[in-house]
Amino acid sequence: MASDDDGDRVGYKHPPKHTRFKRGQSGNPKGRPKHVRNLKTEFLEELGEVIRVREGNRELKISKQRAFVKALVSAAIKGDMRATSALVSFCTRAFGKEPEDAEPPSATPEDLEILNEFVGREVRRRAARGDTDGDSQPQSRNRKTSHEK
Repeated sequence: MASDDDGDRVGYKHPPKHTRFKRGQSGNPKGRPKHVRNLKTEFLEELGEVIRVREGNRELKISKQRAFVKALVSAAIKGDMRATSALVSFCTRAFGKEPEDAEPPSATPEDLEILNEFVGREVRRRAARGDTDGDSQPQSRNRKTSHEK
């Protein structure tokens, strides 16, 4: 039975009317603001801003990121060891080793010894199981099923 005055009912899932949120009112008014930007976003936007730079006798419009790279490379060329170190470190992390430049590592004597021990164990294990063809699947023993007889 529902009464006409359900708004005044108090109990489970029915808090008193004076403590309920008003329509359109948030339950967490001091919660996280919308569109909060993180440090990475702010940093990338700042680096992307365009500034005017005088290079020689001409004025260029370049991004702050480009200006930063130009200044770092220029300082490294002039012999600033900290700038050189920072530039090399950055290039190593940013570019890494190209796949075509990478050479496969050569096996050390310890590696070869480990591989030989493994192969020997595997050969003994398969011999004990009766595998002679080298497959990991057990050999069929020419058994005929009832429908083949």
